[in-house]
Amino acid sequence: MSPRRRLLAVLVTLLALGTMAAAPAQAQASATAKHYAVSVERAMDVTRTVLQHHGFELVRVVRSEDAQVIYYRGSPIGEDGKGPIERIVIRTVERRVVFEDTPSALMADIDRGLTL
Repeated sequence: MSPRRRLLAVLVTLLALGTMAAAPAQAQASATAKHYAVSVERAMDVTRTVLQHHGFELVRVVRSEDAQVIYYRGSPIGEDGKGPIERIVIRTVERRVVFEDTPSALMADIDRGLTL
């Protein structure tokens, strides 16, 4: 086998192993996403309350067909400065609300607020 063919065989093998390893990780990520059987309005209210409680400033809310994006800024209570603008996406999937791009500290409080 020539060195070129050997290199090609190694690259194809590595590519195949990489895609097989990535598939379970993607499945786990989607499986751990929580779905809430609440209205979008309720999810928005709880998220606003949690953001304010943590000392963040709500910048704006952009609504689209199946998602609402909440842009917020600030730093946690006790720190100075405004901080960069960040976002939380609230998406409706099969009549359930799903949160995307949400920091885990905020998501824990949102989860508590939605399950009360």
